Amino acid sequence: MFDPKKIRNFSIIAHIDHGKSTLADRLLLDTGAISKREFRDQILDDMDLERERGITIKARTVRILYKDYMLNLIDTPGHIDFTYEVSKSLAACEGVLLLVDAGQGVEAQTVTNLYLALDAKLTIIPVVSKIDLPAANLEKATTEIANILAIEKSEVLYSSAKTGQGTPEILQAIINRIPAPSGSVEEPLKALIFDSVFDTYKGVITYVRVMNGTIRKGDKILMMQTGAVHEVEELGVFNPRPVSIEALSVGEVGFISCNIKDVTEVKIGDTVTHADRRTDEPLPGYKDVQPMVFCGMYPINAKDFTLVRDALDKLRLNDSSFVYEPETSASLGFGFRCGFLGLLHMEIIQERLEREFNLELIITAPSVVYRVRKTDGIELFIENPTKLPDPSAIEKIEEPFIRANILIPPSAIGAIMQLCQDRRGIYISTEYLDPQIVLLVYELPFAEVVMDFYDKVKTITSGYGSFNYELIGFREAKLVKMDILINGEPVDALSSIVIQENAYYRGKALVSKLREVIPRQMFEVAIQAAIGAKVISRETVPAMKKNVIAKCYGGDISRKRKLLEKQKEGKKRMKRVGRVDLPQEAFISVLRIDQ
Repeated sequence: MFDPKKIRNFSIIAHIDHGKSTLADRLLLDTGAISKREFRDQILDDMDLERERGITIKARTVRILYKDYMLNLIDTPGHIDFTYEVSKSLAACEGVLLLVDAGQGVEAQTVTNLYLALDAKLTIIPVVSKIDLPAANLEKATTEIANILAIEKSEVLYSSAKTGQGTPEILQAIINRIPAPSGSVEEPLKALIFDSVFDTYKGVITYVRVMNGTIRKGDKILMMQTGAVHEVEELGVFNPRPVSIEALSVGEVGFISCNIKDVTEVKIGDTVTHADRRTDEPLPGYKDVQPMVFCGMYPINAKDFTLVRDALDKLRLNDSSFVYEPETSASLGFGFRCGFLGLLHMEIIQERLEREFNLELIITAPSVVYRVRKTDGIELFIENPTKLPDPSAIEKIEEPFIRANILIPPSAIGAIMQLCQDRRGIYISTEYLDPQIVLLVYELPFAEVVMDFYDKVKTITSGYGSFNYELIGFREAKLVKMDILINGEPVDALSSIVIQENAYYRGKALVSKLREVIPRQMFEVAIQAAIGAKVISRETVPAMKKNVIAKCYGGDISRKRKLLEKQKEGKKRMKRVGRVDLPQEAFISVLRIDQ
């Protein structure tokens, strides 16, 4: 058993693309955890999606043995949608490495992750990364990081994970500055579940950090939230590959396998203890995160409904910030209403379902959660526009608002302020962090941000801008439900809740787009946008033409008229019985409407 005084648990946190995964790779290589032959970029990012996009999605853990110390590294994501993954990882640590790119300096998500670490009362080791880059500005990056942490510049470390420069100093700082885990081997077992995955052969594999006591193979353990009792069949750590061990003790991080087949028996943030010698108090666990972006997911083939449900169960186990419930749509059949933290989170879940589980899905337009107060005093949270009550029963509708921190170069101030004004933003403040970087603070309706706001910020600032947000509550707004009708029939999957003054423009853009993607039929197809009984915009997909009088050369005009009348009657009859099949592009086009 390892001496707890010789254990250090730490995470690496930073803005997206500031070099977390590359530094993790370098620490593993320089401490001999992996050999040069085994080495590859992003070694801890084992999902194909992570490697393709160059981002970390899931937190990963690995044990490093350095000198006579055990260092447990938990690699974390940097994107704003995966902040929840970061907060889970920090609960299992005593300290963090805070990376700042030498070329980019402090960015929006750097500050967000820093506050997460400060809230968790962790020791922070500031590191300026990518110092080998031609664009590196060490003085600027050091000044910014020293200012936000209120520390001396001499405390900042420098590193190039690509060349290996600065790695020994970082390892020594982890040992010297980060405290050893507190806890007692004599106390009853108390371990925090900070993640879990599903294995086809072993069932649910649970990642734990032991706070007190010791857990051994064969022990009977109790999950305190669910009350489930299991026997430990396998214990292990990641080196970075899984390695079986006999026991996990105070301060150690590893995994437990108990052959649990029911994914609902394991909850992230739960406390594990011995069934026969329980701890008195469970650990605080995690605050339940509230998804703010919702969309419908429907299998293209209705027979795949149970496969989709099983796949969502397994993803939910691994990602507790993702929620879903069954729902039925008149136009799409049986499916699920799914909730996410943001649009990237939604995109990643969709891609994982399609790749890992070979599912073909139709995804409806994303929407945010609205709070509705009815005239009888009842409050509802509406995440699906089709569930909005009748307007006569609504007293008021409130939409979620966010406080947005936008870090940009001074040259982009005018364009970004205009963008925020166009999105109904409320200006709060402007702050020059240094001559090259400005912090703009706005309050914005979340519905205006969720589609393409981040892309617009990146485009306007030529990639130099960064953006993060926090939810600040709900505010009343004049909102209406806009329906899309195809040949007079509402398509529930295309319904949306829009701001009243923008409804006409939104409806016009949507029906114009649908006219392009709906294929022509043997009959005329009318596409309408309507608010209640009032049609606000209409487009028509003309019928396919067939020249029925092509064979009539010469002769009496009445014969031609007779054929044309017969064709007209046939088209009318077909319009009554014919159905318009909407292609997947029709639903995707809703996402692409430029707001």
